[in-house]
Amino acid sequence: MVSKTAATPKWLREPEPNDFAAADHFLQLVLHKRHVALAAKRLRKRRRKSVSFAAKDILRAAELACLPADNEGVAAKLAKIREDKALAPVQLVRLKRGPLIVADGYHRVSASHLVDESTLVPCVLVSVP
Repeated sequence: MVSKTAATPKWLREPEPNDFAAADHFLQLVLHKRHVALAAKRLRKRRRKSVSFAAKDILRAAELACLPADNEGVAAKLAKIREDKALAPVQLVRLKRGPLIVADGYHRVSASHLVDESTLVPCVLVSVP
């Protein structure tokens, strides 16, 4: 953990436009083309309907390790948290089989986990076949 005295993350109401593009690019690597389009459409449609999960649970469901504080992206998010700037919600895609996909926001989840593993992280969560 970074520090219990670190500021609590603040969150935007919905992902920023560039977050959708980042999610689309990542999903192209891990999903079939038709599922990418479906996931992208669903993420945009649900962008204002976030649900929150503990950072530790997101990482566990996605079978991902928490990135270290000295990772460039995580360090930038930790700086935003210390500066009391809001972070965008994370975009998650759930498949019928396999781990949860963090389509966008791995650095935000890791930074939140480093502040406190039980930090609630707002997520836009969609399912695809």
